[in-house]
Amino acid sequence: MLTLSTSSVAIIGGGPAGLIAAEILSEAGLAVTVYERMPAVGRKLLMAGRGGLNLTHSEDLSRFMTRYGEAMPRLKTLIEAFDPAALRGWSEGLGQETFIGTSGRVFPKAFKASPLLRAWLARLERQGVRFALRHDWQGWDEEGRLVFVHGGESVRVRADATILALGGASWPRLGSDGRWVQPVRERGIAVTPFKPANMGFTIGWSDYFKDRFAGEPLKPLALTFDGKTVRGEAMITRDGIEGGAIYALSAPLRDAIARDGKATLLTDLRPDVSVEALTQKLSAPHKGQSTSTFLRKAAGLSPLAIALLREGGALPSEPKALAQRSKALPLVLTGVKPLDRAISSAGGVSFDELDTHLMLRRLPGVFVAGEMLDWEAPTGGYLLQATFATGIAAAKGVLACLHAGKGLTESKPSVTRQP
Repeated sequence: MLTLSTSSVAIIGGGPAGLIAAEILSEAGLAVTVYERMPAVGRKLLMAGRGGLNLTHSEDLSRFMTRYGEAMPRLKTLIEAFDPAALRGWSEGLGQETFIGTSGRVFPKAFKASPLLRAWLARLERQGVRFALRHDWQGWDEEGRLVFVHGGESVRVRADATILALGGASWPRLGSDGRWVQPVRERGIAVTPFKPANMGFTIGWSDYFKDRFAGEPLKPLALTFDGKTVRGEAMITRDGIEGGAIYALSAPLRDAIARDGKATLLTDLRPDVSVEALTQKLSAPHKGQSTSTFLRKAAGLSPLAIALLREGGALPSEPKALAQRSKALPLVLTGVKPLDRAISSAGGVSFDELDTHLMLRRLPGVFVAGEMLDWEAPTGGYLLQATFATGIAAAKGVLACLHAGKGLTESKPSVTRQP
């Protein structure tokens, strides 16, 4: 067994929340060690970079904050303290200029994560941050020390302050597996059970439809559920549907399926055309064209959209009825894709367990940040924005506690090994 006793700040989790906390604390002159279960830090960030690394969103901050739903009151002051403009400035400070895409989303001009992560890690190393990789956190021992497993040995660390930033429970192969829940609950901390967020849904497609159209994008479209309409695109899968527009409605759809066993999503296949205008287009003579050709030429529907209309049964012969189906096609979602296939997760440590510095009331000196907290948001830059903001808030919480008189001790590191 390896026992470590040192004056330091331990950050558990090498994702964006943990790394930005390490940056803030090391910049303030504290000794910081980042403990990470995986062989490298930032693995989920690199995965996000495959889609261009959507850092944040450019919309008005008041509208931006509504994306966090019930967690908005808890996150509002944290995001206002590190808002989208600040995140863009931070990225540019690392040499990674950003741009606003046509959807309002913000990306680095490199359109990938690796250059930003390299520059970020170089900065952290210059500031003296130490990385302890392949350290699998197990919880605390009877003396309150952090317990890790590393190389088959038990490693125990006494830290003056700890930031837990172990992520949620999606993408377990990248390190976020939610195994931290048990040791946290054993300390009496309330943790809301995890649920998938920003995930796909199952639909009982016909064999023809799934064989022919699985993997094809459906765009443009508008989706409506429970009085809320979003525009964007979706992707057909063999067993259902996923994509940005779906993710924006995933929370209420998920909850409806949990309550009722299914949810009916209304799909507008021609969002830029009114029912009246589409009815007029569909009233034109067919001139010997097949139905599919007519719908493609007269109504501007793609082969996928036409097949989707047919999934709902025989096509209405009356132009207005066909236009109405095209503008409000019901899709019955029968299930939710599992947590390990979700982009993010809902659930986590309850905000009621935390003070204004994100410190656990039951565990003074232990702070929580990132997707470990009980909040969710759609894709579009909202996930990373809140992750960075909570990481910074937790780091500033550590500094506030130290400045309040809970300073670091002057003990020297001591290491003992036991077979």
